[in-house]
Amino acid sequence: MTLYIGREASKLWKRICAEATTEINLLLDNWKYVLAGLIFQYIHGLAAHGVHYLHRPGPTLQDLGYFLLPELGQDKAYISEMVFTFVFLSFVLWTLHPFIFKSKKIYTVLIWCRVLAFLVASQILRIITFYSTQLPGSNYHCREGSKLARLPKPSNVQEVLLINFPQGVVYGCGDLIFSSHMIFTLVFVLTYQKYGTRRCIKQCAWLLAIIQSLLIVASRKHYTVDIAVAWYTVNLVVFFVNKKLPELPDRSNGNSPVLLPLSTKDKDSKTKEENHKLLNGNSVDHADRP
Repeated sequence: MTLYIGREASKLWKRICAEATTEINLLLDNWKYVLAGLIFQYIHGLAAHGVHYLHRPGPTLQDLGYFLLPELGQDKAYISEMVFTFVFLSFVLWTLHPFIFKSKKIYTVLIWCRVLAFLVASQILRIITFYSTQLPGSNYHCREGSKLARLPKPSNVQEVLLINFPQGVVYGCGDLIFSSHMIFTLVFVLTYQKYGTRRCIKQCAWLLAIIQSLLIVASRKHYTVDIAVAWYTVNLVVFFVNKKLPELPDRSNGNSPVLLPLSTKDKDSKTKEENHKLLNGNSVDHADRP
């Protein structure tokens, strides 16, 4: 038994090392995209913190979701955060599965490049919306009478740039019309829908996205319109960004030698080469396509 465990552990370590080498090479080629995506996450947080200075509390707007869904209350507001944390961590773990499992379909670096592209495009639209129109916050700490509803003028630039972390992130106000949690949730679900392999997990992911939407409204963290806008906008963003980006190589067949996605020019030249072979009477082995 000890010998078997040692042998399997050795195989796993070799697999991790081989995958790490591949991913490091991909990261060296794509680090600019990863870095740009991560930097924009800070810019998005900075923009959300900046709009808090413009927020003016007022009466909660009339909302159909508030009328239909019972209010959870401040003491149960953590439930939606728990669901979001579960979705976030589950997706991160899935993107790391090529390091552990033999059966794999994605490259970790390439899938995160794509995910960050989806997030950045969606967050740009979100920033435009909440700076265009400021609505009175529906969350408990954003209502009239709360000390956190308004921010005093910053005493220095550092106070703004540091976003008053973590309080400035947790207790933000004014960044409405578009739910940030739903952007992440829907991007993760849509990505797994396309590149994941387990049908039952895909169904559970969509169910969790719906539950997350209802919990956010029931927690009064966002208006129903914020959830509705996120649902159709993120789907459109993912659709159009996917059309602009090259397809990711599929590793599920186990014989794909291409580490980087083919560009449109490469695909066209390969198609012309195959057509030329067919015209000359040579067959094309479609199994050899990356």
